[in-house]
Amino acid sequence: MVQIRELSGNTRIHFLPTEKFKTISVIVYLQQQLQEETATATALIPPVLERGTQKHPHRRDLKRTLDNLFGASLGGDVLKKGERQVLHFSLNMINSKYVKDGATLFEDGLHLLKEFLAEPVLEGNGFKRDYFNQEKEQLEKEIKSLLNDKVNYALERCVQHMCSDEPFSVYKYGRVEDLPGIEPDYLYDYYCQLRQSNPMDIFIIGEFDVSHVSAQLEHILEDLRPKGEEKKLKPAAGHHVVVGEVKYVEEELPVSQGKLTLGFRTHTPFLSEDYFPLLFYNGILGGYPHSKLFQNVREKASLAYYAFSRLEKHKGIMLIGSGIEVDNYHKALDIIRLQVEEMKKGNISHEEMENTRLALLNQLRMIEDNPFSLANFYHDGAIVEKKLSLSDFKEALKKVRIKDVVRVAEKIQLDTVYFLRSLRKEA
Repeated sequence: MVQIRELSGNTRIHFLPTEKFKTISVIVYLQQQLQEETATATALIPPVLERGTQKHPHRRDLKRTLDNLFGASLGGDVLKKGERQVLHFSLNMINSKYVKDGATLFEDGLHLLKEFLAEPVLEGNGFKRDYFNQEKEQLEKEIKSLLNDKVNYALERCVQHMCSDEPFSVYKYGRVEDLPGIEPDYLYDYYCQLRQSNPMDIFIIGEFDVSHVSAQLEHILEDLRPKGEEKKLKPAAGHHVVVGEVKYVEEELPVSQGKLTLGFRTHTPFLSEDYFPLLFYNGILGGYPHSKLFQNVREKASLAYYAFSRLEKHKGIMLIGSGIEVDNYHKALDIIRLQVEEMKKGNISHEEMENTRLALLNQLRMIEDNPFSLANFYHDGAIVEKKLSLSDFKEALKKVRIKDVVRVAEKIQLDTVYFLRSLRKEA
């Protein structure tokens, strides 16, 4: 059971004591509003921090220290959860009870994490310029590489057109055109503001004494989060957007296979009463190999190389992705929309329901077996200010019936159809 301790300064510590793992994991989430103006700078922070600390100024120094902590790992990334951009940092290390002379092992790891977050390598009033420039170049490559992953590129482009006037359209790694305007001094000042005032959630997962760990963390947080102004973010719930006429968008690139993507508004907020039937809806429609899209569009009609549906739970949208022959655009679109209509009509079999229920419950079991998945699961609840437990989640899934899925299906509306196709031949 999760124990939550709320501290001053916009900080919450989530304790998940368990004997399941031989490791102890510390996962830090630092939230920022997802917005075009700051998305690129936010995404640049983790890789710059990973270059080293003031006491360990080179990546090799940091790696050597981690090796001396019995192969501990330390790193960061950026996540997109609805209209929040979330800095994600993690420390994972062996529990000291399994090693000789490990009495201070966890404390040493925590101090290294504090160094990592609060004492980066500086030059003048900002991050070290060499490190900064190298990571800026790498981030530019990362953003541009999306074009090489046509499946995810099509999904991202559909979202950008569907949510063009909403923050959710912003890519989690930002934009290439914003990079030239970011300087080391600005990025360091911006990061310090985030670290000191934005909402922070810290998860500790493993076998430990809660009171002892709590005291160690509070001591470290005195340096990491000096008392000051607490920044309040806008509510994280997805916007309820009125859908008008369906938008049809077509883009041409030198591709051999068309990518047909449909964007839907679910009008179902995360962790609302209807969210659990929505999980079934997505699973039956396109979440698993037994789903309607996989069976009817890919297997029976042979109109798609792949076909799936995916929920963006914090935003309240659903995406259907498929890979098709360009000439099959209309046939594939018709049969995909037919599967959506079948859901609204309640043409859902008992077998589809129970296979989906088993798949969803199995996913929860997999979450229990991974500390980072556990932290992510509970952080999803923390973002929307709702207490979430795996046991409650399981019970809610067990109660869902076909009529509940139909009720959710009736709310879902098609917003955007995006088609990435091959270049047309000139006449």
